Amino acid sequence: MRKFQIRAENLDKYGGTRTSLIFFIALTSLATLRSLAHIFLPDGGAMSIAGLNTGVAGGQNVVAMFGQWGWAQLLLAMGMWLIIIYARALVPLGLVFSSLDWGGRILVGLLKPIEVLDPPPGEFGSYILFPLCLLALWFSFPQRSGLAKET
Repeated sequence: MRKFQIRAENLDKYGGTRTSLIFFIALTSLATLRSLAHIFLPDGGAMSIAGLNTGVAGGQNVVAMFGQWGWAQLLLAMGMWLIIIYARALVPLGLVFSSLDWGGRILVGLLKPIEVLDPPPGEFGSYILFPLCLLALWFSFPQRSGLAKET
């Protein structure tokens, strides 16, 4: 257990590969943009992105839920930005949560599928980003001294 302890003075020291860090920054940027779209688009992205008909009875409830989902995504993104700026040693933890987020979307989508004519970008994106998050997580852990380290 001792090898997983992180001291406060070492929070800014990242020991994984540079590629994993760049991936995490790109993923955080994507999370931020997606959350802001759900918050600030007039339909929350429900119709314009996800293809859900919001012109039906209860459609405004769907728009409101998309806006609230955007706020939850923004909170996650802010936590990710805090890791990037102040605590890079926690990048693996951020990638654990990102993996759970994207993997959970796949699982929930299978349990409760949404029927639309054109699947939203997040449906395809989940199947791409989930394995990429797992791969980035693997390479985000500190490298042992005997292994070649990416620069």
